[in-house]
Amino acid sequence: MNRKNFGFRALELQMATVKEEELPLVLVHRPPNFHFPFKHLLQTHFRLLDPLDSDPPESTHSFFSRHAASVRVLLCVDPTPITRDLLSLLPFLQLIVGSSTGVDHIDLQECRRRIIAVTNAGKAFSPDVADLAVGLLIDVLRRVSAGFQYVRAGLWAQNGEFLLGFK
Repeated sequence: MNRKNFGFRALELQMATVKEEELPLVLVHRPPNFHFPFKHLLQTHFRLLDPLDSDPPESTHSFFSRHAASVRVLLCVDPTPITRDLLSLLPFLQLIVGSSTGVDHIDLQECRRRIIAVTNAGKAFSPDVADLAVGLLIDVLRRVSAGFQYVRAGLWAQNGEFLLGFK
């Protein structure tokens, strides 16, 4: 085990012994229909406050107001709007973490005025998106998926070969 991994493992062990109420608090802002796939990973390192998990369900406005004094970090899942009005509910907010690549949904002018740091996924997925776009383009031009469906439907045996698109 190299020194870098050893340090990370020591941090993991330290975090494992921390009580839930001692974990850093993170407020979650997301649309109601959005599945939160990485929530279980975050819960091992942070105490998540999610208005959609409250019982009974609570409006975003009242939930944010109720927890305003303790919230320093806001996790924005999906491009959920973060407006000046929403930011006014969180007077001690210091950081907004966006899980998407853009920041168009965040009132950056208000964040600058209040000195709130904003981060996002940046170009993390750009190479994957480019690869997928090229793959889909080749699929359409060469009719790969159409040929696959042709074979799956049993038409090859009945009608003969399927002509692919041109290069």
